[in-house]
Amino acid sequence: MLLHRTLKSRLLTAVVTGFGSGQVRKLAAQLPARLVIPEEEIEESFLKGSGPGGQKINKTSSAVQLKHLPTGMVVKSQATRSRSQNRSIARRLLADKLENAEKGSESRTALKTELKRKKKASKMKKARRKHRSAAVDGHLETAASGQTAPIQRMKHLLDTAKDKA
Repeated sequence: MLLHRTLKSRLLTAVVTGFGSGQVRKLAAQLPARLVIPEEEIEESFLKGSGPGGQKINKTSSAVQLKHLPTGMVVKSQATRSRSQNRSIARRLLADKLENAEKGSESRTALKTELKRKKKASKMKKARRKHRSAAVDGHLETAASGQTAPIQRMKHLLDTAKDKA
C-alpha cells in the first residue's frame, strides 16, 4: 500500500493506492480563506526604502506602508524593489495581522503554526525513538555510540548525586 501526499486547493489530502483502490482521506481541515479588507478601510503611502540594496532602494519610493483606518494597525513592506509586489505583500501582511488579532488561535497563521509545531514534534519523537537506549542483559546499551555500562553503576551514580543535592 503506497501513500501519496498532495496539496490541492488548500486541502491537505492523502491518496491511498493499492489493490485497485483510490481512496482519498483528509489529513487536516481546510484552511480558512484569507481576510479581504475593503479598499476604503486602507490608507496607502509609498516611502523611500532604506537598508541594503544600494542607491536604487534609497532613491525610489518602492516601499509600501498600509494603515488600517478602523483599528490603526500599520504594516510596512520593502521586501522587493517592485512597488506592485510590495503592495501585495503589505496587503497580505495586514490581512494576516488583522485576522490574528480578531480570531486569535483560530486564525489562518495560528493553524499553520500549530501544524508546523506538530510536524516538528513528530520528527523529534521519531529521532528520539531511533536513538533510544535499550537495556540488554543487565547493561545499558546506547544505540548511537555502541558503548555499554552496567546499570548498577548508573544507579549508584544517580543515588550519590541525589544524596549530595
